[in-house]
Amino acid sequence: MKDVVKAFDDMPWILKLVLCLPVLNIAWAIYRICKGADTKNTLMLIAGILWIFLGASILWLVDLICTIVWKKPTVLA
Repeated sequence: MKDVVKAFDDMPWILKLVLCLPVLNIAWAIYRICKGADTKNTLMLIAGILWIFLGASILWLVDLICTIVWKKPTVLA
């Protein structure tokens, strides 16, 4: 799990931005699930699971804004 989290953290900013788009945003849901499991953070794990279902509708926009401003998704990540 740490390898997945580190791979996402080390991605170039433009690739992180592309992964924030609808449908591709499932990658950030997987990131949240892996990071939640790795840190034993139940809230982040649940957020990752919910992000799978709600990410394509509206939550991709939250990730996109956070990635533009802070260079990575920060809400529940």
